[in-house]
Amino acid sequence: MLIEGYDDGPLDAGESLLARPGFWSNYLSMICAGGAGAERPVPEWFGEDGADADALSETLFDPGRWPVLRVPGADGSEVVVVFRNLVGDYGTDFLLIRPGRSHAQRIASWEGELSGTGLTWRELVRLADDPAPQADGVVEPAARLLLLLPLLDDLEVPEEASARLSAALTAMGLAQDTALSTTERLLTGLAGKAWHDPAWGSPLSS
Repeated sequence: MLIEGYDDGPLDAGESLLARPGFWSNYLSMICAGGAGAERPVPEWFGEDGADADALSETLFDPGRWPVLRVPGADGSEVVVVFRNLVGDYGTDFLLIRPGRSHAQRIASWEGELSGTGLTWRELVRLADDPAPQADGVVEPAARLLLLLPLLDDLEVPEEASARLSAALTAMGLAQDTALSTTERLLTGLAGKAWHDPAWGSPLSS
């Protein structure tokens, strides 16, 4: 697989990996891992089994094969998520490909925290809900939202974010009560502080 302007490693289409048990815990645990006193993330937060997560991590983080996940937009733009499996420099790169431009632009990277250009909540939702019809890549809105979530950089996340994120996690197979608690962990990790919307009843509040 080739991406013009990104020649860092052996790229390989990875959209099929989203359906594999263990994907979401490997991908989203990085958000929950930061912060002093934070709990160590476990696959069960994402409704997954530790053995499945370990097995899939060998594929996701293989230096010989860097999975690429494409999030195509209806306007012809495309956000590309790349597992940068360079030995000693692991991370996740987010690229932007615009219509009429031949080269991808690296807009952000995640290496324990976000560096580069992030998105507001409303920008993230707009991208998630605006897939390109008949395009190659990830078109299901819930999966798109979760793939783009590490790009969230918004000090004013609206209250409806918790319900939308919880619904996306439920669509990926989580039980409702697990999705609620995981939503709180994700938003807390992204905000760098405890985050709680009193409008919804998290099992942690009991």
